[in-house]
Amino acid sequence: MTDTSGKGDAKSVREARLKSALRDNLKRRKSQARGRAGMAIVTPDDDARLRDQDSGTQQDEDGR
Repeated sequence: MTDTSGKGDAKSVREARLKSALRDNLKRRKSQARGRAGMAIVTPDDDARLRDQDSGTQQDEDGR
């Protein structure tokens, strides 16, 4: 007689481990996506425009 219960237990343990890893991965990816959604890309032109607005002077779009 052979004992096959060890294989079944190993398979269920592996499946539980994979489910947990997938769930953690999904949580991490959602968190990263939320973080990226809040970020804005600032170009050097935008940065200069913001500095000018803070100092009280404004330039037109040609930079004059």
